[in-house]
Amino acid sequence: MSTSAEPSRLKVYLAFAAIYIIWGSTYYFIAEALTGIPPFMLGGIRFLVAAALIFIWCSITSVRITLGVRDLGNAAITGFLLCLVGNGAVVWVEQHLASSLVAIVIAVAPLSFVVMDKPQWKVNFRSWSVMLGVVFGFAGVLLLFGDKIAVQLEATEVTPEFSAMFILLLGILGWPAGSIYAKYNPPTVPNIVNSGWQMLIGGVCFALVSVGRGELSMVEWSTIPTSAWLSLAYLIVFGSLIGFSAYVWLLQVRPAAQVSTYAYVNPVVAVLFGVFLGNESFGWREAAGLAIILGGVLLINLTRYSRSGR
Repeated sequence: MSTSAEPSRLKVYLAFAAIYIIWGSTYYFIAEALTGIPPFMLGGIRFLVAAALIFIWCSITSVRITLGVRDLGNAAITGFLLCLVGNGAVVWVEQHLASSLVAIVIAVAPLSFVVMDKPQWKVNFRSWSVMLGVVFGFAGVLLLFGDKIAVQLEATEVTPEFSAMFILLLGILGWPAGSIYAKYNPPTVPNIVNSGWQMLIGGVCFALVSVGRGELSMVEWSTIPTSAWLSLAYLIVFGSLIGFSAYVWLLQVRPAAQVSTYAYVNPVVAVLFGVFLGNESFGWREAAGLAIILGGVLLINLTRYSRSGR
């Protein structure tokens, strides 16, 4: 789809609904898929199948999928950062942390935009609301992980939960880095083709890591529950084909400040899925951390909203 013409409101609304609701639900379905499928194999299957389906659709609709050197290089960088680093970190840590907690922590990712978005430094670092928002975000994370940090200080070995905190940090950095790179390096090909190549490259990266870890020998195919396969199918169709493509498209047609509002909704949706479907605990610490982090995200975007007329 060309981004030269103004997109219809309906398409924009549907795209926002996809990244708001669908992406919020993927945290729960990742946890479900991990009950039988190793993490990097899960990511590899998810993105490779999604990419194949996109290219099949392009073939049916006579959309060329070939890329120039520049577009291919941009797709490789973005696919690596968004899929393997950003999404891979989430998949890995959900082996050790509740899906709702992971979603809440990932909500601080917009804080990374403040540091990485160099063209906006003059605006961001001169705004009291942005700086206060950064403080709020880190305060919320410390509140969420305060008990786990205390346990680690008393332990003689590194706990899985504490290790997961640092892996999650990679995701918090990788996803904004890929998003900003995509924003300032728009493709010259249709969005669906660009998304397909990003997912193909991300899927290949996942597969290579999976092979390196020997995950194929870890799998007992006959014992994988049906819920894991259904969750994988949901992640492919809704999380990747619909959600990821909608996100990449929105980055090209709407201001980054508007697109980043998914950070407010995703953790709330993830918490609802995790609590009501996954029977995950949600106490005062999680509630307070969620409120503080979302308040911080709102503060760092106040300047952007005012400039964009929101």
